[in-house]
Amino acid sequence: MKGQDLITFNVGGQIFTTKVSTIRRHPKSRFARMLDDADPEFKVVNSQVFIDRDWGLFRLILEYVRTGRITLSGEFETEELLREAEFYNISALADFLRSNNCHAKNEILELRFVIQEPQSFFKVFSSKSTTLDVLASRISVFIEQPTDLTKNVMECLPVDRPSHHDLVFQCGAADCSDGKQLSARYVTIKPDERKLLNAANVLGLMVDTIVSEGFRLISTRTVSPEEKIECYTFERRGTRNIFITDPYKVDEAPVSKQTEKSTKKVKSQK
Repeated sequence: MKGQDLITFNVGGQIFTTKVSTIRRHPKSRFARMLDDADPEFKVVNSQVFIDRDWGLFRLILEYVRTGRITLSGEFETEELLREAEFYNISALADFLRSNNCHAKNEILELRFVIQEPQSFFKVFSSKSTTLDVLASRISVFIEQPTDLTKNVMECLPVDRPSHHDLVFQCGAADCSDGKQLSARYVTIKPDERKLLNAANVLGLMVDTIVSEGFRLISTRTVSPEEKIECYTFERRGTRNIFITDPYKVDEAPVSKQTEKSTKKVKSQK
């Protein structure tokens, strides 16, 4: 394999191609030994290096070899990736996966549902403001106010954001300012285009929307039976960005003390 600029791997039937110089960044890995024909376990078949391993995990290994970083979803279990990092002898990645630094922090979201007839109120709290930004962009409140006996005027309003970590909206009917007529608040949650007035329907759609964003419902409780406040708590495992500073330095062969002393002696003679 010497003298080649590119190398192709066949891992479990999936083809990967990269530069030889990329593989050389980790001189103590099994990849580098393979390039020097020093690892008989890797077989060359039809000009491709065949590896009988999981190609999905190999994709992550190769991503790390190329860039020094990996992005993992919250549900990804690191044990299998650690096994592959040890198999390919990518020591910097293996050491990091063994540490506690690669564990993602869970994101908590709380939905409070308050019934105050004839209206219902929804309050959403989240540990990440970006999650609420996404939800707020999907929720619209339409206020319908009758101007006379034949016409209804419907105005679209965004949800309220009292702070970066919560949002509030309401649905149902309420008295107009003159006290004689009723106004109605409908809720739309994209991509569903329905304008919902019934609080139970809005609650069901809110729960479905939150679950579709990768959350799972972990608890429900009644906060205040007298005030009719229900609380739904959701959890989502966060995305992990594994980034190791100067990863190639870790995999370099260590310099022995004897070699270090010899180098200093030569420099002093000069």
